[in-house]
Amino acid sequence: MPSSQEPLGGDLPTANAFLFEVDGVEIGVFREVQGLAVTVGVEEIREGGQNGFVRKVPGRMMWPNLIFRRGLTQSDALFDWLSKSSGEGFASKHNKLVRTTGAVTALDSAGSRLRSWEISDVFPVRWKGPEFETGRNVPLEEELEVAHHGFKARTQATGS
Repeated sequence: MPSSQEPLGGDLPTANAFLFEVDGVEIGVFREVQGLAVTVGVEEIREGGQNGFVRKVPGRMMWPNLIFRRGLTQSDALFDWLSKSSGEGFASKHNKLVRTTGAVTALDSAGSRLRSWEISDVFPVRWKGPEFETGRNVPLEEELEVAHHGFKARTQATGS
């Protein structure tokens, strides 16, 4: 009897693109996302009289920055967001960062949403534009790096 969810060990879904949104505004569709990871530190507690082992408990969670790569697009949403959270936009808010909620969504070849990750307190920390060279025919690409305070996975309704 097949279930609505694939069991572990089933066929792996493939994503053709990744949508990045901030507070519901589409920043862009990217071809690559790196850094969707978490590491839980381990604290060791050495108990007096207990020499057989060191007790280990979960420690601080560490979330690396996310790095997005894509081809150059026409949208200004990325730069609007960047200008609001840095430079004069940051100074106009009395140097207080307004953190926002982001979402990374994996899209299949038909554009259907496969899975999303809701990113907490996200803000841009780096953008790199295309490298220009007239002697070669290379695609123009941009790269965006964002800092955050963690994420939660969200399942997608079928056909959404």
